[in-house]
Amino acid sequence: MSTVAVVIAAGAGTRMKSALPKPLHPLVGWPMLLHVLDATSSIDLSGMVVVVGHGADRVVDEIATLAPPALAARFVEQPVQRGTGDAVAIGLSAVDPTELIEDSMVLVLPGDTPLLRPTSLAELAEVHRSSGAAATVLTARVPDPTGYGRVLRGEDGRVLGIVEHRDATPEERLVDEINTSVFCFRGDLLGGALRELRPDNDQGELYLTDTIGLLRAEGHSVAAHCLADAVEASGVNDRHQLAEAEDELRRRLITAWQLAGVTFVDPASTHVDAAVELAADVTIWPGCILRGATVVASGAEIGPHVDLLDSRIGAGARIEHATARDAEVGTGALVGPFVVLEPGASVPAGAVVPPFEVVSPAARHPS
Repeated sequence: MSTVAVVIAAGAGTRMKSALPKPLHPLVGWPMLLHVLDATSSIDLSGMVVVVGHGADRVVDEIATLAPPALAARFVEQPVQRGTGDAVAIGLSAVDPTELIEDSMVLVLPGDTPLLRPTSLAELAEVHRSSGAAATVLTARVPDPTGYGRVLRGEDGRVLGIVEHRDATPEERLVDEINTSVFCFRGDLLGGALRELRPDNDQGELYLTDTIGLLRAEGHSVAAHCLADAVEASGVNDRHQLAEAEDELRRRLITAWQLAGVTFVDPASTHVDAAVELAADVTIWPGCILRGATVVASGAEIGPHVDLLDSRIGAGARIEHATARDAEVGTGALVGPFVVLEPGASVPAGAVVPPFEVVSPAARHPS
């Protein structure tokens, strides 16, 4: 079964109150949108299309530069944002029609849900394949569903449709199962359903969620898969939600490194970017920030209070109360406290850099 992913990253993000397009706001060193693209890594995709709107050129340039080959995507612009249904229709316009056959799947994701795990999308795809449904909805149950679309089910538990919060009746708003805006569709049925959409709602937009009711009305079955961890459904629409997503992603990264043999003396006070590489038996003391393409070799001790950016720390080295930018510390070297390693600086193996030194690239610190 061939699978095409359509990622909707068209939101202007006015609640972010920023000149930076919402998809590019950073989370653990990556743009938000790149986390969403990475979540598709568990699925063998025949192609990926990203629908962009506000700041389209900037989004395309940055994502095309940062995304690894496995996450390469085609970009199409939604010049006027007429709703999620319109965005998916625009995304499908970039897909070869021969890919949209009965034995194909279209995975649709919003570009502002960076907490989705690859395993969850793989499970959704498997439910869709095994059910033979025309569409499969990724859902979640949350204590407070305010603002989210509600998943409506019949007495037999089957999905009947999805109603947006602002269009829901008081009874429908009591439903705690929400739409995550992540779907799988049969490739041969999605286009027809999109053409049937009408802007008959409070916002005057074309809702992708209305395709569920349309497919049901045509006699097709609709399946659902509920997330085990509802936090994955969390969207990012403002700076507060951005900080919450940052905290969750940082916690996941640190947990993964701990399981790989890295010691974090105080995880709560430590920041680690997604691209950082840490070897087993590294110790990270409190108050450390590891960013960019920083690499730390086995047995090194970092901190307390060290800020590393794009730097390489050798095996068994010790660096404390220091700042380094695109610098290199050799095997077994001792650096600090209160040392600055300027961009391009290199500390040889076994060297000792005493307190209050500034190491420039022009003069390697003597052994």
